[in-house]
Amino acid sequence: MDYVPTTLQRPLQVDRIVTVHYFEYSSNYAFVGEQHDFWEFVYVDKGEIEVCADQRELVLKKGELLFHKPGEFHSLRANGVVAPNLVIASFFCDSPAMEFFNQRLVTVGDKERALLARMVEEADDAFSTPLDDPLLQQLERSPSAAFAAEQMVGINLECLLIELLRRGDSAAAFKPSSLIREKNQTEFIDKVCAYLEANINRRLTLSDICRDNLVGRSYLQKIFREKTGGGAMEYFGTLKIKKAKEMIREGSHNFTEIASLLGYNSIHYFSRHFKKVTGMTPSEYASSVKILAQKNGRR
Repeated sequence: MDYVPTTLQRPLQVDRIVTVHYFEYSSNYAFVGEQHDFWEFVYVDKGEIEVCADQRELVLKKGELLFHKPGEFHSLRANGVVAPNLVIASFFCDSPAMEFFNQRLVTVGDKERALLARMVEEADDAFSTPLDDPLLQQLERSPSAAFAAEQMVGINLECLLIELLRRGDSAAAFKPSSLIREKNQTEFIDKVCAYLEANINRRLTLSDICRDNLVGRSYLQKIFREKTGGGAMEYFGTLKIKKAKEMIREGSHNFTEIASLLGYNSIHYFSRHFKKVTGMTPSEYASSVKILAQKNGRR
């Protein structure tokens, strides 16, 4: 008899792992955020965390797992009360099937939890780099690893992905209803506006604002345009000019001092920006204030 072998179809393969982590964070931990060209997921083994992923913000609770697609900015922070334990893994996978995990939030069952635990266990054996190092950028192979430990990491990760895919729509994509309840858009704007007011003397960039407030650039800009009619930097510039007008009216500083106190590079840039916003130069505004005061004094 002539036997004909069947080449196994493998529609989903993971051949490159970037990181495998098991973190035990403090209750006030915050990660400022990053984006990269590979997939990543975060699983909450204990407690809860607040996650920002581009234009989305949500609370991730115990037993929930969230995927970040390649190129997606993401950050996280603990809630200040409970110290969370997290599994975070990142990897390359070019399979078209991975589109299923785009913006995918899932609740992990016993079968998937066992696969996660085995993946972490095998990674701890396969690699000598600590699994709780947040600055880890490259895994180092352990010379004493058990036979095929690295392959077992990949197998368990592939099995996890396949199990979730087989569950289909029950592994629901993230929906806006999962937005952080206690931080609606108005509260978010208030928080960022308070931050901008507190830092009115600085030369902030959009990246600074995103980093310090753990928010993605696109989400920040979207919400600011909806709430204020302009971008975050435009709002920040308007705040500076409002403060400058107040300082001019008080008369305790000259224009050069005001420019310096508000973080402008030079008096010339300050003057140009002032005129762009108000339609007059600082000198013209000061004169108008003085004339108005004189008129009021004669009444």
